[in-house]
Amino acid sequence: MARILRGEIRWADLNPVRGNEQAGLRPVLILSHDVFNERSGTVIAVALTSQPQRAEFPLTLELQSRDLPKHSWVKISQIRTLAIERIGQRLGKVSLEELAQVIDGLTEIIGP
Repeated sequence: MARILRGEIRWADLNPVRGNEQAGLRPVLILSHDVFNERSGTVIAVALTSQPQRAEFPLTLELQSRDLPKHSWVKISQIRTLAIERIGQRLGKVSLEELAQVIDGLTEIIGP
């Protein structure tokens, strides 16, 4: 498999899940650093959705990326550590500004 890089959007198999977790095969945004991804056998990612979201920042962030096949929102509160075996094909990449906004949103949710 090609290197999994921070800021990439990739397909991921999120099953099995429980409760209100995002389920199924869906795009995720990779948040963890490249070295972590290479050495740990896991990645830290947040789920994306193509459904318009009522919750605003910091829970969700509307992406402006044109790489994606559908208009998408990052569900910042749906953070997961995933084995690299769950990670599939690359769909695109977010801008550095969008990545920074997601990290800021996550920091706002969990605190400094």
